Amino acid sequence: MSHEPRSREEFADFLRDLHKEFRARGHEWGNNTLGDFLEALAAWVHDSPGAYKNAGEQLPPGGDWAFMARALHTATLYE
Repeated sequence: MSHEPRSREEFADFLRDLHKEFRARGHEWGNNTLGDFLEALAAWVHDSPGAYKNAGEQLPPGGDWAFMARALHTATLYE
C-alpha cells in the first residue's frame, strides 16, 4: 500500500483501488474468495496488536469499529 488513508474519501479510493487490483489479479491473491477474504480479515483484526508490535509500531488508538462494521454489513445489500 503506497500510503494509509487518512480520510473517508481516501479510504473509499483505497477500496476502489483494491477492487481494481482484485479484478486484474485476484486469482493470484491468497484469499481470493469472499469467504476466505472475510476469514482472513477477521483473523488479522484479531491478531493486529501482535502484527503492529512485531513491526515495531503501536496499534492506532480508538478506531471507529462501529463504522467499519456498518460499512461491511451494508455492502452486502448496497447497490
